[in-house]
Amino acid sequence: MIFLFLCLISIVEVYSASSLLTFKTNYWQPIQKHTMFLLGGLVVVLLIHSLNPRHLKIFVYALPLIWGLLVATLFAGKTINEANRYLFGFQPSELAKLCLISTVAYFLSRPRTKISEKGAFIWMCVLTVFTCALIVKDNLSTAALLYGVILIMMFIGRVSIKRMSIIILATLMLFSILFAFVWFFPNNANKIGLNRGVTWVERIHNFNEKQDIKAGNYVIDDDNYQFTHAKIAVARGKIIGNMPGNSKQRDFLPQAYSDFIYAIIIEETGIIGGVFVLALYVFLFIRAGTIAGRCQKLFPKLLVMGCALMIVTQAFVNMAVSVGLIPVTGQPLPLVSKGGSSILVTCVYFGIILSVSRFENPRGIMQEEVIEEQFEEERRLAVE
Repeated sequence: MIFLFLCLISIVEVYSASSLLTFKTNYWQPIQKHTMFLLGGLVVVLLIHSLNPRHLKIFVYALPLIWGLLVATLFAGKTINEANRYLFGFQPSELAKLCLISTVAYFLSRPRTKISEKGAFIWMCVLTVFTCALIVKDNLSTAALLYGVILIMMFIGRVSIKRMSIIILATLMLFSILFAFVWFFPNNANKIGLNRGVTWVERIHNFNEKQDIKAGNYVIDDDNYQFTHAKIAVARGKIIGNMPGNSKQRDFLPQAYSDFIYAIIIEETGIIGGVFVLALYVFLFIRAGTIAGRCQKLFPKLLVMGCALMIVTQAFVNMAVSVGLIPVTGQPLPLVSKGGSSILVTCVYFGIILSVSRFENPRGIMQEEVIEEQFEEERRLAVE
């Protein structure tokens, strides 16, 4: 039901927020393409839902292939906003998130008789750092989000506090050094390929910069254009909003149908609509936790939590950007924002959660067996 609600909200709000795209094509093309991706995603959900969780380890074996796609994207990807993120119209970084989450869940679930805890920890760290390193050059926010989700998975998987402390301290030290280098030597950072780091430093600086609004001196420029219009959209929403189709800021926000769609949702449906969307993701996480708690096997338990964490964390980041709590990151709202790669991979996450719910729920398995026995008995009686 959460999946269907998000799809319905997505169709309505993307249709409303795609006003700028209609001038380039026609009135219906943006929403037609988006709806086709959602329908394709529904098929993906049904297919993954029918798979036994033990077959989901295919995503673990696919990780080296995804590395190859990430490398190809760095050199031959389509450049958008000074970043190479697309290869043949798809973002390999979305698949990288899925495969790395599956791989970490696999190592966390391995019996300690086959691989030591230290060995599993080293493997997870190496694979995570290597994957994030291939993403970070052109998509810093995605790499940081993925890295954070993996750390939470390690904590849930009961990696020792000592090892967690080591990797967190090492991460903070490395981040501090890179941040200081980019902050004080931006030109040198651009020369060695840290242009996304320079962009992020500028975003943080612009986010922290305060202007005197009461004095009437607030100036909207290229640096604050996006989050200023997002705040205007949120302010116009009030309690019940202006109703779907009546947004004004959709004509000013460059990514109204993607990165800032939550601001458009609030403008059109008010605080009530914004809280409802937020509640859907919260309920999704609660439901995923319930499904994981019923699992008797460790791999599907951790895989469900990893998928739910990625969806919900990305959603919270997107919503926080839209309401002005954190700097602009460029993360779409899962299953709601326009974007084929994000929609299809998010549907894979939902399919995995439903698959585990179906095959790893002892009560559900027992009910299916009882129904099957009753069906066989009725068929036997009919034959007789």
